[in-house]
Amino acid sequence: MLKGLFTEINRRCYHPDLAALLLRITLGGLLLFHGWHKVHGGIGFILDMLGEHGIPQFIGYGIYLGEVVAPILIILGLFCRLSALAVIGTMIVAWLLVDSGNTFHLNDVGAWAIEDLVFYIMTAVVVFFLGSGKYSLSSNPTWR
Repeated sequence: MLKGLFTEINRRCYHPDLAALLLRITLGGLLLFHGWHKVHGGIGFILDMLGEHGIPQFIGYGIYLGEVVAPILIILGLFCRLSALAVIGTMIVAWLLVDSGNTFHLNDVGAWAIEDLVFYIMTAVVVFFLGSGKYSLSSNPTWR
């Protein structure tokens, strides 16, 4: 009886396309807050950090791709895999420039100091492998 109950629950709750949509909204929506901050507050501090590391400052403008354009495309379900790669790259650069020294540390409340970066990277990895699912603005799977 218990096995039948769990089988029925599993059958009724299996909705990978809905899960993909919720994952896309979560990743894109939360990351878009970071992008919104950059749009309104500017990216001068990022350009300065790049310059301090001897990296050409124009590369810093890629932050708009990784934190504004890619999250919007992910939410819409368009070019999800390519956008996920942009997010992964952006977060790795953020980690290397800002938080690499915190990799093996905990923050003031006992959480991993870079857990937000890891969250964005890993959810983008899942979106990369999963794709957008059928709940996308594109009916053509090639563009999802």
